[in-house]
Amino acid sequence: MNLVDSSGWIEHFTAGSLADAFAPYLRQPAEVLSSPIVIFEVYRKVRRSRSESEALLAVSQIRKVRVESVTEAVALEAAELSLNHGLAMADALVYATARLFHAVLVTSDADFAELPGVEYFPKT
Repeated sequence: MNLVDSSGWIEHFTAGSLADAFAPYLRQPAEVLSSPIVIFEVYRKVRRSRSESEALLAVSQIRKVRVESVTEAVALEAAELSLNHGLAMADALVYATARLFHAVLVTSDADFAELPGVEYFPKT
């Protein structure tokens, strides 16, 4: 199971320079996990840079994967991860979701680069 964070989805939807790196992680929706935080970030970014219709299309693609809610357990794990690793709230919630559901976090966000359970693709 993999959790592709917003950076990966945005690369995918905008055909960014790392789109090919993220493509294998998005091919089988049944093996992909997401978070409402990812939906928020992707919608906001695509809506701002493209259009509302493209943002809604992006969200509809993310909804094809398993989207886990932000529960009390996720929130508490995120708080601990934030304290231990200096993560911002949104990053901590996404990372906590990956950890609690035994998923690899796939990202190009440098804030996650050195954390365990992360597949990191540096931006070029």
